Amino acid sequence: MKRIMGLDVGDKTIGVAISDPLGITAQGITTIRRKGIKSDFAELAKLINEYDVKEVVIGLPKNMNNTIGPQGEKVLKFVDKFKEKFNNEVILQDERLTTVSAERLLIDADVSRKKRKDIIDKVAATYILNSYLEKYKKGE
Repeated sequence: MKRIMGLDVGDKTIGVAISDPLGITAQGITTIRRKGIKSDFAELAKLINEYDVKEVVIGLPKNMNNTIGPQGEKVLKFVDKFKEKFNNEVILQDERLTTVSAERLLIDADVSRKKRKDIIDKVAATYILNSYLEKYKKGE
């Protein structure tokens, strides 16, 4: 079975998570350090091929009042370019508070500040993908 990829797209990094083959759970796999769109897409293409990805769930940052702010606009531009480059189905997932939740989880697990900085985006991508998988299981 093909897998589902979750992305937490930021200005400096892209957190990447992948589902298990049955689409039940998500696991963070890497954080891509952004160097430019071509480089970003080359790294993503490798992962899409390696994991035989069919769908890509991309976190869409929204304001608490459900509007799209500057960071959300950047993500939407990334999504447009992604769709031009890849044939995968793209699903936008509300990512409000995912980074906050990821940070809280890592603090509770007593992960050092430096280590948190290195893995926060990968953990946030896992939250984004898990949120989608939960909705999918419920048939929403």
